[in-house]
Amino acid sequence: MIPVEVGEASHRRQVFNSEQNAQELAVDLDLVDELRDEARIHEERYNTRVKPRSFQAGDLVWRLLGEARKDTSDGKLAPTWGGPFRVTKDLENGAYRLEELSGKPIPRTWNATHLKFYFS
Repeated sequence: MIPVEVGEASHRRQVFNSEQNAQELAVDLDLVDELRDEARIHEERYNTRVKPRSFQAGDLVWRLLGEARKDTSDGKLAPTWGGPFRVTKDLENGAYRLEELSGKPIPRTWNATHLKFYFS
């Protein structure tokens, strides 16, 4: 309840039926298992379509350019991927260290979701 409803009778307080509310809560509790099963089935269906990405040291990759890295003069036609970059280290948790092709290291790690293979 909000503080205004404490002092004044609102429509919600006037039509509230505690027995009906308890019955509806019991019905919702009965349906929880079905909702969990539906969510599990949905998750499994989604996970079968996801293609995991893993890279090894030496692989060439594109790196996702965020809005901050895009050239604003290109407008909506600005590229969304930059590179190529070389993977220097696999950190075993989906994160990778990159370097430019000239050998200059990229200062932070990159998650596999923000990388894709570069095919030349």
